[in-house]
Amino acid sequence: MLDLIRKRATADPHGLALVDDSRAMNWIDVATTLDALGARLIDIAPDSDERIAVIGENTVETLLTHVACIRRGVGTVAVSRQLKPGEMADQLLDSGSVAVVTGPLGLLSSLEAGLHVGLRAVIIHNADAFGGVDWSEFVASTQNVSPSPPATERPPRPPLVYTSGTTGRARGTQVRWLPAPAETAADFVDAVSARSGYPAGVHLVVGPLQHNGPLTAIRHLLSGRPVVVMGRFDAERTLELIDSHRVTSTLMVPTHFQRLLGLDDRVRSRHDVSSLEYVAHTGSACPADVKRSMIDWFGPVLVESYGGSEIGSVCKIDSTEWLEHPRSVGRAVPPFEAVVVGSDGAELGRGEVGILGFRTPPERSVVFHADPEKTAAAYILPGVATLGDVGYVDDDGYVFITDRVADMVVSGGVNLYPAESERVLSTYPAVAEVAVIGVPDADLGEALLALVVARPDTELDVDELARFAKGSMASYKCPKKYVVVDELSRNAMGKLDKKVMRAPYWSTERTIAG
Repeated sequence: MLDLIRKRATADPHGLALVDDSRAMNWIDVATTLDALGARLIDIAPDSDERIAVIGENTVETLLTHVACIRRGVGTVAVSRQLKPGEMADQLLDSGSVAVVTGPLGLLSSLEAGLHVGLRAVIIHNADAFGGVDWSEFVASTQNVSPSPPATERPPRPPLVYTSGTTGRARGTQVRWLPAPAETAADFVDAVSARSGYPAGVHLVVGPLQHNGPLTAIRHLLSGRPVVVMGRFDAERTLELIDSHRVTSTLMVPTHFQRLLGLDDRVRSRHDVSSLEYVAHTGSACPADVKRSMIDWFGPVLVESYGGSEIGSVCKIDSTEWLEHPRSVGRAVPPFEAVVVGSDGAELGRGEVGILGFRTPPERSVVFHADPEKTAAAYILPGVATLGDVGYVDDDGYVFITDRVADMVVSGGVNLYPAESERVLSTYPAVAEVAVIGVPDADLGEALLALVVARPDTELDVDELARFAKGSMASYKCPKKYVVVDELSRNAMGKLDKKVMRAPYWSTERTIAG
């Protein structure tokens, strides 16, 4: 098995390898920790169908756990640090997780969910390990660990990430980091190690390590290149880290750009960002003026990707191309082919607006974990998968997004299906009906707004409803605002009409951000 981390530890044992807000590790530290951690984790999850859940806290332990498991053919699950115990228990059961690795932010939910699920271990870092196993002791205790088969004998187990669900429950999908499936875990490691996706040098993580984009730092570390992890995004601190570590790559969403551009010019001018060679951005549409300002500042190093966790990147566009084709998300990348489909199911020609899909070869088919219905719903024609957007392809093959057909909101780069929020809010005693929609937000692009119909002869206190929501689901699923209405808009068939509900809040016919 190609082991570029071990090679780096041999060639540059004391070189900086992995950094977070509280510690720095050299390559020999990383290699030694990965060996010990991998041996312990495969002992906890020896069956290839079992997984280790990793709470997405931005620390070195999060990355080390994912990498150690990938190297040993153990599946991991990237779990949000904001989930409530019930939400977390659902994902642990659905994914087949038998243990959790967590820091302080996900600790209480992990312990409570663990009792419900019957976990074999809750491994705790950077916090009192009462109720679980201390990370340092866990890594140090490699005696009495049973022998395990090498990764060459185990199937590949890419990390599983969860996305909001149309039915009110999050659904999991494996990350799509390779152009074709690998035969074994060793093959997967070799292929990922050989294609970090970022230039050589230091990669900076600024987004939460529970989402597919930030998790690509795993690939960079596996390729034997250093990674710096920021605990929580701060615009000025980001510039300081780029300057001090001579960062060559990072991945951001438009909200990060907005906050960086909001810094005082004197603050911006104090920090040298000339080391940047590649700034990936994804997650949501970036306003054209924001993107131009970032290119003017950082240089033509921005590369936009359009895609999803369940399919990978299907379009890309660099800064030079984008300046020539503003607002485009780029051209389809092989092996994908952009297809636009009309309401009658027929393929449309260049320049015609319809549901945007991508012809996918069998080895890149969209699959949601344990959810054949959602898997089938991803396809609008045989072999043509959609991410739920409306758009067109111009004569040069560039793809443009004009609207969204899916009942989805993209807030701060996070895809949210309102069904999850609606399912919780509808259980509140004073709520008769509720519809959650996306409305413009200057910082996040879009934010959740709840339109609520009160039960007859009931006084609905929206502040109490908001507190109920925050106590029942992750904060990012909670609406930012609540509006009590007499009734919800419906179409001729009596179905809720979200587009009509969204229209009053948007300045144009387009009812999505970007």
